[in-house]
Order: sequence, then structure tokens, then C-alpha cells
Amino acid sequence: EIRLVESGGGLVQAGGSLRLSCTASGFPFDDFAIGWFRQVPGKEREGLLCITNDDYTIYGDSVKGRFTASRDDGKNTAYLQMSALDPEDTAIYYCAARFTVGQLRSMRALAPVEYNYWGQGTQVTVSS
Repeated sequence: EIRLVESGGGLVQAGGSLRLSCTASGFPFDDFAIGWFRQVPGKEREGLLCITNDDYTIYGDSVKGRFTASRDDGKNTAYLQMSALDPEDTAIYYCAARFTVGQLRSMRALAPVEYNYWGQGTQVTVSS
């Protein structure tokens, strides 16, 4: 069974930090780029960043300088480190996996339609 499970969400004060984890099973994790997305009710899902299967990170403009991604292929887990959080970062955060052959460097990597598998999401709430 293919699964992506996010964890680490919760309530944090503005200016604080939070780390999300995304643990995968059921597919060859090191053949997939992992994207991080978020969604607020009534708005489109926003691509935040993508960590490729050769450990390169593609950043969206809204999180550059505040969020970073990493991955541990031995644990089939990817991480999203968030800092300097703002109430506008409140959303449901998702990870997703994209099968990747060769180098991935395009901003298309932040488009939800590019992804094969999705997690169920985890709520992040930033209080002012």
C-alpha cells in the first residue's frame, strides 16, 4: 500500500519554528522528489518547495529564506523546517511524491498536478 504520512503540525506562536515530517511507504522513495504544499479553505493548493531525489531544493517565492527541506532516504522520510512563522502561514500542509528520472530543476516541480501520491495533510496554526 502506498502511503505518505505527515506529522509535526500544531499550534505555534508567530516568529516561532516548526518541523514537519513526511514518512513514505509502498514505493521506492529515492526515485521520487518530495514536494511540500499548503492549502487554506477556499484557496488553491500552493506549492512551497520541492526536494528532488538528488537533494536539490526548488523554492517557491513565499517561503524562500524561511523554509527549508531535507530528506533521509534511509528512513523514507522528508522534512520541512519552517521558521519565522507568521499567522498567514496557517494552513493544512501536505507532502507529495513525484516520480523523477534525471535532474529536476524546473519550477513546474511546485505544481500540484505534477505529483503522483499525496499525504492526508497536517494542520499548522500560527497565533499572533
